[in-house]
Amino acid sequence: MPLPIVAIIGRPNVGKSTLVNRLAGVTDAIVHDEPGVTRDRTYKEAFWRDREFLVVDTGGLVFDDDTEFLPFIREQAMAALAEASAAILVVDGQAGLTASDESIATWLRQQSVPIVLAVNKCESVDQGLVQAAEFWNLGLGEPFPVSGIHGNGTGELLDQLVIHLPPASEIEATDEIKVAIVGRPNVGKSSLLNAFVGENRSIVSPISGTTRDAIDMVVTRREQRYRLIDTAGIRKKKQVEYGPEFFGINRAFKAIRRADVVLLVIDALDGVTEQDQKLAGRIAEDGRACVLVVNKWDVIEKDSHTIYEYDRTIKDRLHFTDWAEAIYVSAMTGQRVEKILDLVDIAAEQHKRRVSTSVINEVLEEALSWHTPPTTRQGRQGKIYYGTQVTSYPPTIALFVNDPKLFNENYRRYIERQFRQQLGFAGTPIRLLWRGKKLREMEQGTPNRATRVKTV
Repeated sequence: MPLPIVAIIGRPNVGKSTLVNRLAGVTDAIVHDEPGVTRDRTYKEAFWRDREFLVVDTGGLVFDDDTEFLPFIREQAMAALAEASAAILVVDGQAGLTASDESIATWLRQQSVPIVLAVNKCESVDQGLVQAAEFWNLGLGEPFPVSGIHGNGTGELLDQLVIHLPPASEIEATDEIKVAIVGRPNVGKSSLLNAFVGENRSIVSPISGTTRDAIDMVVTRREQRYRLIDTAGIRKKKQVEYGPEFFGINRAFKAIRRADVVLLVIDALDGVTEQDQKLAGRIAEDGRACVLVVNKWDVIEKDSHTIYEYDRTIKDRLHFTDWAEAIYVSAMTGQRVEKILDLVDIAAEQHKRRVSTSVINEVLEEALSWHTPPTTRQGRQGKIYYGTQVTSYPPTIALFVNDPKLFNENYRRYIERQFRQQLGFAGTPIRLLWRGKKLREMEQGTPNRATRVKTV
């Protein structure tokens, strides 16, 4: 069975995200002194003693207000509870018992999910018991005083929680491919995640900036597990003010770095914009595998030449990621969405691929026979002695030469093209390290100072 889920429930600004960060041992969930920062449900891995589980951060529950995003937040919180093995109701020990806490508790008592009551913001151990006492009135059992900021009382809270979780022996460990979904605001990232999952896991709205945190969701297809990470829309830096959007964009950049494959979502109506180019460059610089997802293809007026024209435009404007496969989809209708994961499988496999030294040198030998390295005006010519792959994620090949300075950019690109033509590496960048004689002599006693060429 998959990891059990623990839903974190409560009204706005009681410190749910702070407690999630504490339980998961990370600082991923956005914490900001403003109601409604958390909107979608976000999943973080956590463990206590011999139990592993997912904690699900949810937006603040408000039952008597239907303005703006509040109905969507309620829907997400209820969906989290529906799939949970247990839930933690978080209340504010400093504010005391409120009518909203009582409304949420009344609703929770009607559910079949076990509830553990966490009285947050109990920074003082002595005062914590006093602050927690009045929450016995909620009728949900013992209230545990905790501090999400300092960690006080979380051990006792988790001891009570794991009683309701399945034993570790029932949890199956599986490899997963981490897939980050990135792009500009309103290109359809959340709709794409929902299309993968088959339900409204992320809030979809025409209002820019709806998604703020990085939202993890696990899906399984053909026994392969994928961790899909929906991210905040990334606007130009000068347009972003400090606050939830600023933190959300930083989370998006972190999601790129921790992903195996990045889905760069492009709006078919807008075409490839300058911001799309910057995002593609960021993905290449971080060495991530990539699939270009052209969304909203269903609303484009097409003829027999349209897709070929789009292909040429994408290759032209995103020439530095011409190794990435492009697919034309509609997240709203589901058109070709399933085929995206086929391309993800290929990109992930190529991203971790290793090639033997003998094969690499066969490619080099053929490349040199067709096009020898250039010669300088002084009569010096570059020589490539041999090559070997030194790492994966992305595939990185060291080329041992007489002097890296003798190889201009055009020749370096030629060698990279030969590797792609002969070895493939579809969907992933490759990196070439050019190491000269002097460098090899110094490597015994000094750090590696190899020249890294541009990723193509």
